[in-house]
Amino acid sequence: MLEGLLTGLATALTPINIVMVCVGVFAGTFIGMLPGLGPISAIALMIPITYSFEPASGLILMAGVYYGAVFGGSTSSILINAPGIAGTVATAFDGYPLAQAGKAGKALAIAAYSSFAGGTIGAVLLLVAAPALAAVSLSFQSAEYFALMVMGLTAVSAFAGKGQFLKGMLMTVLGVMLSTVGMDNSTGIQRFTFGQLDLVEGLSFLLLAMATFALSEALMTTLKPDETSDSAEAPGQIDFGSLKVSKAELREIAPSVGRSSVLGFFIGVLPGAGATIASFLAYACEQALAKGHARRQFGKGSLRGLAAPETANNAASTGSFVPLLTLGIPGSGTTAVMLGALISYGIQPGPRLFVEHPEVFWSVIVSMYLGNVMLLILNLPLIPYIARLLAMPKPFLIPFILFFSLIGVYLVSFNNFDIYLMVGFAGFALVFRLLDFPMAPMLLGFVLGGLLEENLRRALLISDGELSFLWTRPITLTILIITVIVLLLPLVRSGRNL
Repeated sequence: MLEGLLTGLATALTPINIVMVCVGVFAGTFIGMLPGLGPISAIALMIPITYSFEPASGLILMAGVYYGAVFGGSTSSILINAPGIAGTVATAFDGYPLAQAGKAGKALAIAAYSSFAGGTIGAVLLLVAAPALAAVSLSFQSAEYFALMVMGLTAVSAFAGKGQFLKGMLMTVLGVMLSTVGMDNSTGIQRFTFGQLDLVEGLSFLLLAMATFALSEALMTTLKPDETSDSAEAPGQIDFGSLKVSKAELREIAPSVGRSSVLGFFIGVLPGAGATIASFLAYACEQALAKGHARRQFGKGSLRGLAAPETANNAASTGSFVPLLTLGIPGSGTTAVMLGALISYGIQPGPRLFVEHPEVFWSVIVSMYLGNVMLLILNLPLIPYIARLLAMPKPFLIPFILFFSLIGVYLVSFNNFDIYLMVGFAGFALVFRLLDFPMAPMLLGFVLGGLLEENLRRALLISDGELSFLWTRPITLTILIITVIVLLLPLVRSGRNL
């Protein structure tokens, strides 16, 4: 490993590769801020540019764009409640309330520190444990993935406030139902498309996220002008708060950052999981562990609630390189694009990559740490200027949010139907929010619904239609026992309060 690390350092620290890291993270950060583009589009655009580079340089550039976009996606989530990418939806749960409370600077600073910590810890874990983790990810079969998805769905208890567990469960079921719209990949049969060809490919996660958060937030602001009249002031009169994070606040978020880094990395290692699921689960884990006043702060501006998903999504982005580089299995849509780029270079990712192209494998790992350092250096000085977006008067800010939400969804599919559908979902989301239904469980159900169904079918096929797979495999049984415990926690808490 030491020899490989020295090879990676020698490759990553060449002038051209340092430039690649800088360009990648800088471009990725700004692309991540714009709703609708995301790292997949950015990396796809970079592939023709990288053909003239060495394989190591090209992959370093694309990796920089990837975690730079995840880093930058938090900015629009915090400032205008419009997640730049899917992995930063959970960041908006507490980041946006902090910004509304005049602490936009602090929220952006904590997001930057948490992202740096998650990416750094993920890079160290990738460096030390990549071969062993590749074997772990191979041991996960359909039964384990199904159990993992069930455990993820029980995280609804974390997103539901006091006395809202039933509402949260109902919204989760709604999310799972929405995930079934479109073509059934197993049978090729259309489901719930109502004859609309535009629904054959299913609903877009970005469409739902922008409709339920950004658009519905703009509509809520319009319906309740009295609550926002104090903030509709002239530019420069809004208090952004200090960028300084006190020692007490650092001590508060440090355990969350540590836990979320490890959790996010291991979720990223599992093919098909990714940063979005990691951020949701990290948020759910932290709220489940919080007690008393700290628990009640979640959803209202909790520092732990902001730090956990930001840490987890960056750690998961790093973890997703484990199956890509060691097994040749893309862990997400973004790494699938990168897999295609590697193959176009004539490099086949897999167990032989260590031996045949050590400079590619180790230089990417080293560049990840360098990229996280550069992201911190680039972003911290820009925070005061980025935060001034909040100084925009509401009559201008609301159309700005509407524009980026609509154009972001349109750029994904270039289909007018998606715009109409998004506006319709925003109307339903507004009604649900007025009735005090939480939106996050619906998104969680939508994200996990497809994976849940697919892995259940595979597990049943392997077990000849028997449910015995739920208890015959030790890993599956362990995950399901943890799920039952998590599901019972809200009931135990309610019993204690009686």
